[in-house]
Amino acid sequence: MRPDTLVIGAGVAGLSCARELALAGRRVVLLERAAGVGGRCATRRVEDQAVDHGVVFLHGASADFAQALAAVEEGGPLPGWPLRLKGSGRPCQDTAFSPGAFRLAYRRGISAFPKHLARDLDLRLRAPVAHLEAGPGVIRVATGGEGPREAPEIVLALALEQARSLLRTLVLPAGTEAAREIAGADGLLAMVGTLPCLTVLAGYPQGAPPPAWDVLYPEGSRILQLVAHDSAKRRDPRRLVLVAQAHPCWSREHQDWPADEWSVEILAELGRLLGSWAAAPDWNFAHRWRHARVDRGGELRRPLMLRLPGGATIGVTGEAFHPGGGVEGAWRAGREMARRLQGEER
Repeated sequence: MRPDTLVIGAGVAGLSCARELALAGRRVVLLERAAGVGGRCATRRVEDQAVDHGVVFLHGASADFAQALAAVEEGGPLPGWPLRLKGSGRPCQDTAFSPGAFRLAYRRGISAFPKHLARDLDLRLRAPVAHLEAGPGVIRVATGGEGPREAPEIVLALALEQARSLLRTLVLPAGTEAAREIAGADGLLAMVGTLPCLTVLAGYPQGAPPPAWDVLYPEGSRILQLVAHDSAKRRDPRRLVLVAQAHPCWSREHQDWPADEWSVEILAELGRLLGSWAAAPDWNFAHRWRHARVDRGGELRRPLMLRLPGGATIGVTGEAFHPGGGVEGAWRAGREMARRLQGEER
């Protein structure tokens, strides 16, 4: 049966949009190019120990978002984490430590939250979308390994650069209102930038000195913006594990370097900040986030809604479409997109 809505992207925005639509009785199919859900709310297991290598903790200011996080019963919530901070460097989002804000992590990893949102949804993983095609009252998408899919509504819940690339694959008659609307959306999205983040996960032997902090915001580091003591979140961790995240500017300068080159510089900086032991972990993994987060202050007011000839609709949503951004912004923008779609008359 043809779905009512195809949601492309299973980050928090896409998941919250799909869940809201499904709860309203819509037939929704969620397409995700990766092998798992959550985007930067990412957890991997190394030697059977969870490591958060994207978002290191969740935060917000609203009661409904707090309730959504608290509903993750299987995650092993850690309210208030990080409890121990060190350094006066600038956080990714200053609002995380504003009066009235709350913070939360999970013993089983940050990915517990998107996995909770994904439950019972019709989710297709490893389904990258190559292009969009406008049909009579529908939009068709081509996915890797499967035939085309179509629906009267498509939601792009992707990084802005990825959403722009897909919108540009639409072929519409020149000079039409729909073509002008798509061109206007492209120009608007071009005004909002996303920031990269080069990240290294490092595991140390049990005898390594555990930091007396949960998160370090280094002062005066040209390279590192944040170091998380990830194993402090785990019950009976096998290893001391640190997650080091580079500044956006340094990440942009080095993101096209081979990972084994920039990761060595990050490890060397860890050694300079913490001691020589930190530069020589037993193992390390490098991860390149090209679209880690939205540049603060550039967020748009609300998700986009684009109408095509014949009544088909394209929605564009994500962290960039809610003031303040972050995971809470992504969650809110996905829900608002769903509510806007439900308000459309067909």
